[in-house]
Amino acid sequence: MLGTYDYHEIIRKTIIAFGTLFNNIEIRHKKQDGSSYSVIKVPIAYGPAEKFLARIEQKQDLRKRVSIVLPRLAFEITNIQYDAKRKVSTMQTFKTVSTDGSKIAKKVYMPVPYNVGFRLSLLAQYNEDALQVVEQILPFFQPSFNLTVDLVSSIGEKRDIPIILDSINFEDNYDQGYEEKRVIVYNLDFTAKTFLFGPIANSTEGLIKKVQVDYHTTIDKNTARRELRYTAEARATKDYNNDGTSVILEDIDEKITSFRVANVGSLSVESYIYINQEEMLIKKIDGDNITVVRGMDTSIASSHKSGDAIDIINSIDDDLIDIGDDFGFSESRFDFGDGRVYSPTKGVDV
Repeated sequence: MLGTYDYHEIIRKTIIAFGTLFNNIEIRHKKQDGSSYSVIKVPIAYGPAEKFLARIEQKQDLRKRVSIVLPRLAFEITNIQYDAKRKVSTMQTFKTVSTDGSKIAKKVYMPVPYNVGFRLSLLAQYNEDALQVVEQILPFFQPSFNLTVDLVSSIGEKRDIPIILDSINFEDNYDQGYEEKRVIVYNLDFTAKTFLFGPIANSTEGLIKKVQVDYHTTIDKNTARRELRYTAEARATKDYNNDGTSVILEDIDEKITSFRVANVGSLSVESYIYINQEEMLIKKIDGDNITVVRGMDTSIASSHKSGDAIDIINSIDDDLIDIGDDFGFSESRFDFGDGRVYSPTKGVDV
């Protein structure tokens, strides 16, 4: 069980996402007339604030290029804790598809919720600089800010990760001796509510293409009688086998809903046809003339030329729906009064 190599870089991605939040902060020094004479982008680096404070103490002049430029930001992970409040069933799974174009079905167990603690430290020499930075951060956390992170890129699993501001601490060594360099430090503690995924395996199960629900009159399993059955089946929204059942006999633009076709023998009312990537629903057949609803599902109504092929979308196409394809649903409702129940093992009513 343990020891199976699997690394999604989730914690690393969370660290990068957190640091990216604060990589575009700047301060501005102004003249007496209000115009800016200096714009400084505040640098940010991963590491504890103590490391930068130690380097500051080794230099005599904070303004020299060889010294650390202030203000600056530093951040680090402080803790990683399991979050029992967001726990879901350990046996619950969901299916998805790989993003490499292979359309391989994947079986994924629900992720494990973990809280990653961060500390963001602001080091500044002047109080005005520190306040400019703080006021560019605090308004966005009320007390959380959501970040979208691509947690598992192999299956395209993106989630919103709340970044919660937990506390703010302030330090200033202004009351120390004249020989001490003044450094103002703000420590902001955050919690990132992320998720960790385990190994992802290929799914050996087929796609779910039909859902059936029986409604009963009571919740008593011994006396309940089914009254209504609802079924939903996956319906293809495009033609897969290029059957070329008929052709159109005139040019049509995107607004025309009635036109002539060469062969109506295989067409029927309330069936779907496919012409040049446009899906249509037949509403009426009169001789060699058909009336349709244009641009069904996600297709877009467009112009077509005389002689363009008409393909029928039928059960053959439904069976060819592949993983990752767009599809619609066909719905059915049945009323019952026989008191029978559906047996999942036998696949029939008993």
